[in-house]
Amino acid sequence: MPNLANPTAFLAFVRRVLPWLGAAAAACFALGLWLALFVAPPDYQQGQTAKIMYLHVPAAWMAMFVYAVMAASALGTLVWRHPLADAAQKAAAPLGAGFTFICLVTGSLWGKPMWGTYWVWDARLTSVLVLFILYLGLIALWRAMDEPGRAARAAAILTLVGAVNIPIIKFSVDWWNTLHQPASVFRLGGPAIAPSLLWPLIVMAVAFMLLFAALHLMAIRNEILRRRVARLTMVAATRRDALAPALAAEARP
Repeated sequence: MPNLANPTAFLAFVRRVLPWLGAAAAACFALGLWLALFVAPPDYQQGQTAKIMYLHVPAAWMAMFVYAVMAASALGTLVWRHPLADAAQKAAAPLGAGFTFICLVTGSLWGKPMWGTYWVWDARLTSVLVLFILYLGLIALWRAMDEPGRAARAAAILTLVGAVNIPIIKFSVDWWNTLHQPASVFRLGGPAIAPSLLWPLIVMAVAFMLLFAALHLMAIRNEILRRRVARLTMVAATRRDALAPALAAEARP
């Protein structure tokens, strides 16, 4: 295993594993969608509408998982000063926002025929909306601050403060009386969903996880290369400014 804290070693690692991750994600998506659309039976109450869950539920899981990855990266930035922690956190934020957006949109489409409305200020829905706003706020924070070190520390602190929302999302259906159904997969008594519905959901969850892994590695790689270009540009500009007086003196008659 290479020393992944070294950016050069990390780039070499990404170059090796990225094609395999992409192929595995594509295969899982193909299998998961085939199982969901053609093998899984319709729900006995909701009919074919319930198949939205094969996008909605994995997206919801990934929305929380990506934020947990960002919180771990924030600790790496503040506590362990890991050289790639900030890049990993910054690269994950747009992906987390994307998964959260998919979760909100598919949830609204699912809620319309089931609840009669696209949106209610339900505890679960509201806390997921807060998560989406947190992602957008973090993205804006990185763009608003010019000094990378200050931006990294500020984003890490905000990420750790916002992590309190993750258990609220998870347990909101247990703590409050909500329209959203309680957990049916990750529960103490075991899954409350039939195996014919559960296995396509698991395959789709694996596909979403592999997709995130591939996109996250690509985004970290791009962030490393962007920072290298910025550093080289700054060095070139500094050397040009230092040589400017000498060149001007030589140019005088």
